[in-house]
Amino acid sequence: MNIIVGVSDMKVSSDPDSVLISYSLGSCIGIAIYDPVAKVGGLLHFMLPESKLDEGKAQKNPFMFADTGIPALFEALCDMGAVKERMKVIVTGGAQVLDQKGFLNIGKRNQIAVKELLSRHKVKIDYEEVGGNVNRTIKLLIKNGEAWLKISGQEFREI
Repeated sequence: MNIIVGVSDMKVSSDPDSVLISYSLGSCIGIAIYDPVAKVGGLLHFMLPESKLDEGKAQKNPFMFADTGIPALFEALCDMGAVKERMKVIVTGGAQVLDQKGFLNIGKRNQIAVKELLSRHKVKIDYEEVGGNVNRTIKLLIKNGEAWLKISGQEFREI
């Protein structure tokens, strides 16, 4: 069963029949996390690096921002039995698709925010595919932690 993780959204699951999927990650970043022992996974699709850009929106939807969404993802997974030391972490997105001249550099700023937050949480990235100017789609299979990535105009490939 596909569970769609939209923009500024997060989903976690322990259902082995679930597939978490996030479409069209451009400057947004998708973080897929899986704990192979607890057999739980989660996917966050955040838009912006810092909640201080709009604290009201961050309170209504913490998944919009890296600094509020990533801790919420960790908390939700740990509540389901995941342990940070076992987590497999995949980071994708952070492209420059709408801002071709790089005025805002949201994709790059999102990449930096992810690295800083994961480092602060002492969690390493197992696979990363970020930057460029393409949209990406990611799928996470809860039954075994397999992750699949699709770049615009290409087929899904296991990562």
